[in-house]
Amino acid sequence: MWVLQPLLNFVLILRCFLLEGKLLLEWAPKFAEAGITVIDNSSAWRMDPSKKLIIPEINAYQLTNEDKIIANPNCSTIQMLMALAPLKKTFGINRVVVSTYQSITGTGVKAMKQLENEYNDVVGEMAYPYPIHKNAIPHCDVFLENGYTKEEMKLVHETHKILDDDSIGVTATAIRIPVVGGHSEAVNVELNSDFELAAVRKLLNDTPGVIVQDNPDTNTYPMPIYAKDKNEVFIGRIRKDFSQQNTLNLWISS
Repeated sequence: MWVLQPLLNFVLILRCFLLEGKLLLEWAPKFAEAGITVIDNSSAWRMDPSKKLIIPEINAYQLTNEDKIIANPNCSTIQMLMALAPLKKTFGINRVVVSTYQSITGTGVKAMKQLENEYNDVVGEMAYPYPIHKNAIPHCDVFLENGYTKEEMKLVHETHKILDDDSIGVTATAIRIPVVGGHSEAVNVELNSDFELAAVRKLLNDTPGVIVQDNPDTNTYPMPIYAKDKNEVFIGRIRKDFSQQNTLNLWISS
């Protein structure tokens, strides 16, 4: 059994769980066996049926003292479900179509350096297969056999697990854009019942961790430049989809 001071425990967790997922599969159980609660930000444990996948504002009630390895969802999943969870509870959800517009920071320092080099007309190491400056790359993570990327399928599988509902249809397109510090999403959600926009806005505005920015008259809507360095999820452009019954369009930045 490991003998470690509490502060040292914390530092080791912080360092270890920023490592690759395959290393986490080896090391997380050792920390858990020593009685240390592990909150893992990698994808290593997210879809493990024996581990909880937690967004505190949505499903923290599932946790018990016995949960020593707790999975943290993908960033794009978190901000989308902060909007969808209250909608599901009130109206029910049939289907979700999401397009993400994701910051280069999700790729890491190599991507930030690529963008900086391109700004300055410097030839350097590439994080992406194409230039990102003045561009949008519909390719986040690796492609799978079904034609979707891992990032896109995370939105599908993690949504089902966190909301505990495999019946919700989810389809996604994940796009990398030359933005630093905030992801955005265009979400089209088909609800199971009719709704009034005023009720939707109030529901979302009353949700802890959510801020509604939705006033076209004053050009008020979420943008990653405002979400940067903030913890809240910003939701706006709330409007009915007139092409489909009981369907809502949202724009989300976080």
